[in-house]
Amino acid sequence: MKDHIKKGAMAPDFTLEDNKGGQVKLSDLRGKKVLLSWHPIAWTSVCTDQMRALEANHDRFEELNTVPLGMSVDPAAGKTAWAAVLSIRKTPLLADFYPHGKVAKDYGLFLEEHGMSGRANVLIDEQGKVAWVKTYEMGQLPDIEEVFRAIEGK
Repeated sequence: MKDHIKKGAMAPDFTLEDNKGGQVKLSDLRGKKVLLSWHPIAWTSVCTDQMRALEANHDRFEELNTVPLGMSVDPAAGKTAWAAVLSIRKTPLLADFYPHGKVAKDYGLFLEEHGMSGRANVLIDEQGKVAWVKTYEMGQLPDIEEVFRAIEGK
């Protein structure tokens, strides 16, 4: 994932289905920071912990004018079932399913050899520009405190 989107680039816009039967359009969130928290595939342990960390810190994200979005190439129906099992009610889990992985590809995060995205966090500022990008090994859980430091500009 060395060719992933870089800090300062305009974040490619997208509209994706979420786990609540709605759609999320990135450009509709201008004026807020947006965290695209990419996980390779639902129903796995590290991905579960990553999404639970977003949900557990929902109020903290809100206080920092930040919308966290759980991103993967899983289908929306799978994300809906997974969110129900994990009791994720506030954090939108988006399905980059069709065309398969298009948004992950736009952000340089799609792993062709695996057919899914890598694990990454992409922070987008209030104007729609990439403010921070961090990629992780497949089995590595992102440090939520590091994410908050990035949001706070520390």
